[in-house]
Amino acid sequence: MLIWPLPALLTWALAWAVFLGLRTAGLGALPAFVLALLASGLPAWSGRTPWRRVFMLAGFPLSLLASGAAGALPGWVWLLPLALLLALYPLNSWRDAPLFPTPTAALQGLADQAPLPDGAPVVDAGCGLGAGLIELHSEYPQARIQGLEWSWPLTLLCALRCRFARVRRADIWAADWSGFQMVYLFQRPESMSRAMDKAAAELKPGAWLVSLEFEASGWRPTAKLETVPGKPVWLYQAPFKWR
Repeated sequence: MLIWPLPALLTWALAWAVFLGLRTAGLGALPAFVLALLASGLPAWSGRTPWRRVFMLAGFPLSLLASGAAGALPGWVWLLPLALLLALYPLNSWRDAPLFPTPTAALQGLADQAPLPDGAPVVDAGCGLGAGLIELHSEYPQARIQGLEWSWPLTLLCALRCRFARVRRADIWAADWSGFQMVYLFQRPESMSRAMDKAAAELKPGAWLVSLEFEASGWRPTAKLETVPGKPVWLYQAPFKWR
């Protein structure tokens, strides 16, 4: 993982490279600015905290303004960074995990520890761009896999990337989990208590809650995998038990 502020510097450099490249190719200042901002949007979304995401997304337009190269842009265009940030990461999801994709092979062996029948409904709650969906599909090729994601742009991109899954925009905390035989999460430590409470209230006996990296404090895991060093997978089968 890159040490801060390197992610911000790389995001700003990417935006500037896109902007200057498009301007050199003859594109107008406004469309070049918009495309450069969009190019920096997804890297900015991966910042570990809301303020880091703001810094990563705002660095390019602020440096463009300071450079004096923004004279050809209309005043309203400076609202675009805020609009893009809110589209990628809406306010009511700022407490949830940022865009950290599931590593390749992190779920390898999951089907052996948590076997599911063909056609079992499985959901990635907070699917982002679909890395977790791809890993779940590799383990459960016959499952009916779904992805829930609150960000509209990420929902659309994930749906295009993961044609094998049903991807829809939804608040993972408001969605009903009772119809799933497995709920997969890659959240954050602060979210695990809430996730376990919801799973305990909604999941049927025999269903699974699977958490990448973060253990649910106070609850007894049914099994644990670690095929990627430093990325343990915690498995909890309903009815859940306290330690």
